[in-house]
Amino acid sequence: MIHMGLLNIIRRMYLREKLSIREIARRTGLSRNTVTKHLAANTIEPKFATPDRPSKLDPFSEKLAGWLKTEAGKSRKQRRTLKQMHADL
Repeated sequence: MIHMGLLNIIRRMYLREKLSIREIARRTGLSRNTVTKHLAANTIEPKFATPDRPSKLDPFSEKLAGWLKTEAGKSRKQRRTLKQMHADL
């Protein structure tokens, strides 16, 4: 799966910097076929959509936000570590 930022980088290298497909493939670590496919598709965004999934932290988000807010006001030595917060959850 190719990241959207990488698609923009490939297009920039090819159109603005006038690099060859072989050079783009070498710099990005992708195959020449993949680079050619994405340049030929002329898409800026990938076609797939990421489904909305609930986070495992959603039930604890309010409690964690409160803890982080109170911890930010404390001095470095008085703060709890992430391991301590995890144990408290």
